[in-house]
Amino acid sequence: MYLIMLGAQGTGKGTVAGLLSKSTGWPQISTGDIFRANISEKTELGNKANEYISKGQLVPDEITVPMVIDRLAQDDCKNGAILDGFPRTVEQAKKLDEILSQKGKKVDMVINLTTPRDEIIERILNRRVCSNPQCKATYNLTMHPSKVEGICDNCGAKLVQREDDSDENAIKQRLAIYDEKTSPLIDFYTNKGVLITEEVSERINRLGKDVAEDVLKRIK
Repeated sequence: MYLIMLGAQGTGKGTVAGLLSKSTGWPQISTGDIFRANISEKTELGNKANEYISKGQLVPDEITVPMVIDRLAQDDCKNGAILDGFPRTVEQAKKLDEILSQKGKKVDMVINLTTPRDEIIERILNRRVCSNPQCKATYNLTMHPSKVEGICDNCGAKLVQREDDSDENAIKQRLAIYDEKTSPLIDFYTNKGVLITEEVSERINRLGKDVAEDVLKRIK
């Protein structure tokens, strides 16, 4: 089964995808994680991607799509995968349909997460992530802090703030790009009959774990 996490940055896509991956065994494929790994290793792909990410812009398809194709071709994806951060445009969604169709597969469910915009900005500014690439646990200074300040509960590695999470103007730019480029995917997948929308917000006391539990009930 192939799932897509859809929603603006800071809505909890990574959290929900991680919980679903742990329960189903399907790999969580995050283009953001792959970009960051390449950036830290200063690969050619990473350098090119960083030119866009540092400005709050989308990485072009000619960089992103081949990377996703390669990842989906790996053995652990043959029974399913959870895509987190791809597709971001209708063009990418159509390309993904082509990739899966060649394997006799399709997108089975798209989980669209929504969160009030002011909450999103606060969440991103307070987000901290584990520096251990094998762990990737995510925390929030106000909503979900680590037990020991600055230290990951899971592996003991240092928690860091992503460079693109520290600039409020860059965050607002990313959200504006989402509204322009990515939100049309809602119509695209609604027309295919595979989209479900879930709100994640402190205001209604509904967090990512609650959404993950509901999704698991749907796919079992």
